[in-house]
Amino acid sequence: MDDVKTLTREEAQALAARLEEVLAEIGRVIVGQRPMLEGLLLGLVTQGHILLEGVPGLAKTMAVRTLAGVVDAGFQRIQFTPDLLPADIVGTTIYQRETGAFTVKHGPVFHNIVLADEINRAPAKVQSALLEAMQERQVTIGDRTFPLPDPFLVLATQNPIEQEGTYPLPEAQVDRFLLKLRIGYPSRDEERLVMERMGGGEPPVVRPVIGTAELAGMRAAADRVFVDEKIKNYILDLVFATRDPGAFGLGLGPLISWGASPRATLALVRMSRARALLQGRAFVVPEDVKACGHDVLRHRILVTYEAEAERLTSDDIVTALFAGIEVP
Repeated sequence: MDDVKTLTREEAQALAARLEEVLAEIGRVIVGQRPMLEGLLLGLVTQGHILLEGVPGLAKTMAVRTLAGVVDAGFQRIQFTPDLLPADIVGTTIYQRETGAFTVKHGPVFHNIVLADEINRAPAKVQSALLEAMQERQVTIGDRTFPLPDPFLVLATQNPIEQEGTYPLPEAQVDRFLLKLRIGYPSRDEERLVMERMGGGEPPVVRPVIGTAELAGMRAAADRVFVDEKIKNYILDLVFATRDPGAFGLGLGPLISWGASPRATLALVRMSRARALLQGRAFVVPEDVKACGHDVLRHRILVTYEAEAERLTSDDIVTALFAGIEVP
């Protein structure tokens, strides 16, 4: 990064205007839910996988479909079920009787944007089939390895209230999601607009606004957003405080079973840069870190039984971290 020219203010503002165009097009279908839409869009910019969690009926699947509609890229939806097999995700080899040879048939994961709908309904062996794809952006079928298209993004949904017939995601897989977005209920005014817009007739159809080449350019531009040393140290303090809260004067030790991994540090930097870009700035400020902190950290902090007994969640821990760590 030291040899890369820092993004200029004019470049940042021009890119922010383009991102607002994408959000405006998505907003023709999705009412409200601005934090979720920003998270999805910034996930595209940073090419990070996203886990969306919320009760049924909050337009999680529609939001992903709409996002895919504004991007001129390949899209595939996979409905996860208990009888799904790994080959249904990544593909398999097929014997050709005419030639006596095996040919490879690619699975639905070979698309730019993959919607893993209700991902926690499939058993661990299927969920683990995504691990190599999500981390290495490649898939091994038989004795051959195939690269996945660029960009490649997994957007997964799960229902937090229904436990029957579901399988908790392995921690190794959860950590590979850049963000975990929690979707809440809309306001009364927003729900009235949903009723008027979706209550009769066909919903609006979005048009492609941005292509994969422009997305790649935005990714490169986000990497050029300036991050001051004080901001870097602030991010490191936040992550290290999840592992050793006592060293930072925080009484959270009995509440945290496992702290955040180094992926959290990288995710905070990437997301802070992307959010600064969305705001039209060529530099990161502490508010950028705070704005994405919960989405980056909530699924990377495991709470203890003591915390659960006190009805404290990882979000409560993250809130306490931001309150206790000095802002530069």
